[in-house]
Amino acid sequence: MKTNSLFPLLFFLLSLYNTESYALDRISLGVGKSKESVNICRLGFQREFDSKWLKWKTGCVSGYHEVSLNYWEYNNESIKGAAYSPVFIYEFQLNRNIFPYLEAGIGVSYISEKTIRGRDLSSHFQFEDRAGIGAKIGKQKTHDLNLRYMHYSNAGIKQPNQGISMFIFSYTHSF
Repeated sequence: MKTNSLFPLLFFLLSLYNTESYALDRISLGVGKSKESVNICRLGFQREFDSKWLKWKTGCVSGYHEVSLNYWEYNNESIKGAAYSPVFIYEFQLNRNIFPYLEAGIGVSYISEKTIRGRDLSSHFQFEDRAGIGAKIGKQKTHDLNLRYMHYSNAGIKQPNQGISMFIFSYTHSF
């Protein structure tokens, strides 16, 4: 599939957020790098879960849905991608202006190319795994700074399955 086929996929994913109950409430911009020096830029559209679980004095479990556009680049090689991930967070209630959290999630991704910087990813379909730390800032939690480790792999569906790992720093703004 060519890069242009990402646009119908993105349109479909964003259309899932078309109803009022699924209205987007956050947007994120992330930049990062893999250990192979592949540069990453990521634009995410997020919607907080409606529920919170395991409420304790120190915090609770909640999360968000994220639809993202991804761009990976190394010299003259590039990969464009679209992804969807549900992400779970444990948010600590330690302060009234800073809310640190841990996050983890597994989603799905479509990438335009199967290789970059000598990494053979073997398929356009990839799983998107993540683990991160961050902090929501302000009484309304309007600003969010996050550092996450992300790994893309097809989970052995097709060989070779070299995958690629990256660290990404993100800023998220809540509406």
